[in-house]
Amino acid sequence: MNNPEKLTALLTYSLVAIVILLFVLIAVFAIMTIKNKQKELEETEQKDDKKENSKKQKSLGENKQSIHKFMEFETVDDNMIIQDNSKRFLMIVECQGVNYDLMSGVEKTSVEDGFVQFLNTLRNPIQIYIQTRTVNLESSIQTYKERLRKNEDKLNVMRISYDEMIESKKYSKEELDRAFFELTKQSNLCEYGKDIISNTERMSLNKNILNKKYYIIVPYYASELGLSNLDKEETKSLVFSELYTRAQAIVASIAACGVRAKILKSDEIIDLLYMSYNRDEAEVFGFDKAIMANYNEMYSTAPEVLDKKMQELDKIIEEKAVEKAREKLNEAMSEKRQEVQEKEDNIEYLIDELAKLLLDENEEYIEKDVIKNAKQKIDNAKAINEAKEKIKTKEGGSDNEERPKKKRGRKPKTTTE
Repeated sequence: MNNPEKLTALLTYSLVAIVILLFVLIAVFAIMTIKNKQKELEETEQKDDKKENSKKQKSLGENKQSIHKFMEFETVDDNMIIQDNSKRFLMIVECQGVNYDLMSGVEKTSVEDGFVQFLNTLRNPIQIYIQTRTVNLESSIQTYKERLRKNEDKLNVMRISYDEMIESKKYSKEELDRAFFELTKQSNLCEYGKDIISNTERMSLNKNILNKKYYIIVPYYASELGLSNLDKEETKSLVFSELYTRAQAIVASIAACGVRAKILKSDEIIDLLYMSYNRDEAEVFGFDKAIMANYNEMYSTAPEVLDKKMQELDKIIEEKAVEKAREKLNEAMSEKRQEVQEKEDNIEYLIDELAKLLLDENEEYIEKDVIKNAKQKIDNAKAINEAKEKIKTKEGGSDNEERPKKKRGRKPKTTTE
């Protein structure tokens, strides 16, 4: 081949290679643009979904599962509730309520301004939890009884010493009067203590005395630390410091409203959870009794839901059965009374019929004419009695009709006179 032919061949090969390369580049560019558009579409769809979810949450208000999530926990340690395999931590701030209705206008305004400032200082999500409990006066009653026992012991000692003073005859009248005055005062104190205990025990029987407690739940996530090479203990210590700072900031900011607050300790958190799990049984078997009984790992003493439902159904069945038995018994008694009344009303007729039956049974021993005559007399006596009753009823009706006529006749005479 000549040099010009070689050159043209090289040029054609190079031209074909360039064309192929251009097609490849165009295809790569097209694929990249398509992928970018798909990513943009996915991002826009995710943003739209987030916006819709946020709108739904705003429209529905509080998430109803938030309390349920709060109740699910693994353990309570270092004044924190640990959840989600040490990924979520909660600290609880207990708040004392203020009597807003008894405040003046200036005080109400200051409380409102303080609450607005508290809301403006929030930088993290919180949850407000309200728990209603019946007032448990058992601990107060035990304290009163212990003090009363000490006062009674003191009173017995004073009585013995006063009796010894009288028997010794070594003390003057003024000293004896002073000792008698102290003895009387101590006796009155013991009587007053007994009255307080009896009144408090009477109040404790009233289950309508309720107390509301207010809590602020402060969450913290382990992912907020930004550190991945940490074990659970290191994570817990770092989270505790951060969460404690948040809780203290809330305590300080809510003090502007005049609300006193404190961070709950581990045993107080367990008491709160125990009360939440055991609404009905907490008064019978409280948290303090559970701890005293060495049930340190127990957090629920309530029966199963199906067992409770079965008990309620048994109560309903028993009440309905008693009510139905009473109703049917009253119906049976009324029917029995009606039968007795009917027999009392027809007693003469029954006597006559029984007498006739007795005469018929003795036909073998008595002549038929005699029996027939006896039956005729029974019928005649019956007819006479019926006639007398008819006459009595007519006379009673005529008397009742004549009396108002006489009264009507007297009235015009008095007017003419």
